[in-house]
Amino acid sequence: MNEGEVVHGTVVRVDKDEVLVDIGYKSEGVIPVAELSIRRSVNPEDEVQVGEEIDALVLTKEDAEGRLILSKKRARFELAWKRIEGAAESGEPVLGKVIEVVKGGLILDLGVRGFLPASLVDIRRVQDLDEFLGQELRAKVIELNRSRNNVVLSRRAVLEDERKEQRQQILDRLNPGDIVDGQISNIVDFGAFVDLDGMDGLIHISELSWSHVNHPSEVLEIGQDVKVKVLDIDRERQRISLGLKQTQSDPWQQVLDTYSEGDEVEGKVTKVVTFGAFVEILPGVEGLVHISELAQHHVENPREVVSQGDEVKAKIIEVDGERRRLSLSLKRVEGGGVVARADDAEPIEGTP
Repeated sequence: MNEGEVVHGTVVRVDKDEVLVDIGYKSEGVIPVAELSIRRSVNPEDEVQVGEEIDALVLTKEDAEGRLILSKKRARFELAWKRIEGAAESGEPVLGKVIEVVKGGLILDLGVRGFLPASLVDIRRVQDLDEFLGQELRAKVIELNRSRNNVVLSRRAVLEDERKEQRQQILDRLNPGDIVDGQISNIVDFGAFVDLDGMDGLIHISELSWSHVNHPSEVLEIGQDVKVKVLDIDRERQRISLGLKQTQSDPWQQVLDTYSEGDEVEGKVTKVVTFGAFVEILPGVEGLVHISELAQHHVENPREVVSQGDEVKAKIIEVDGERRRLSLSLKRVEGGGVVARADDAEPIEGTP
C-alpha cells in the first residue's frame, strides 16, 4: 500500500470528527471529517453510514500517532477528474448537485467543485439562484484547468442543445395547414409569438383577426392559450408562420351567403382617405365607398361628407368574392346614407 493509492473498504464507525474504515490492513484507516467531502462544512453521518463500502485515497501510511490517514474526497477527486476530462473532450454533459450559492453563480459537486456562472444557469436570466440549491443539474464543461483545480460549467449549453433538438422534432412534425395548440409567449408591435411546446412561431399582426387590429395586445395577452393554423414553414431558417384568424369563421363567407348587389346594409366608417371611405358592415368585412359614391353632389374631400366613427346606411354595388372586395354607395340610398354622427348621439337624416 502506497501513499496516493486508492483503496476500497467498509465503514466500521462514524464519529463527529472522523470515520473509521476497514481496508484489510493491519489497522483501520481514519478519514478526518475535512477529508470526507468537498463541502465546506459537513456532518459525517450525512456522508457515510456504518457498513457502507467506499473508496478512499491513502494520504499518510502512518501519522504521528501511528494511524493510517485516508481521504474519501480525494479519491472522488481523482475519479472525478478523469470523468470530467473525458466529458470536456467529448462534449457530453456532467451531472452534479448544487451545494452552494456564491457571488456570481452556483457551486456543483462533481467530485470536484464546479463553478456554474449565473449567466449560464439558464437560457433566460435567473432572478433567484437559491431555488437551485440541492438540485442535480446537467451541464457542459466549458473551461478546465487541473493545476488550478478550476472547472467552469454551462447549463445553458445543455438547454440550448435540447431546445435545438426539440425544435427539429417540431419542424419535422408540422406541415402547412396543420391546426395546433400553443401559448402566447411574447407580444410585439408587428405580431405575437406562440410557444408550440418548445419552439416559437410568429403570428403577424395581419393574421390575427379578420377585423383591423391596431396592436396585437388588443386581441391577445401573454400566457393566453390559442389554437392557430400553420401558414408556412421555413425549415432552413427554422421559422414558422402562424395564423389566428384562419381558425375563426371567415366573415367573407357570410357576405357571399347573405348579401347581393343592390342590398342595403348598415355599418360604421372605419377610415376616411382621399379617394373615399371604408365602412365595416360586419366584423372583419369592410367595403369602400368611392368618393364619387359619397353624395349626389360633387365632393372635393370625403371628410366633407363623413368622419371616422359615423354610422351609415349604404347600398352594395359590387361583391368581388375572389378579390374579397366590396363596393358601396351612400348616394344611392334614398334620403342619404349617414345615419348618426360619431360625435352626435342623435340620429340625422341626409348628408351634410
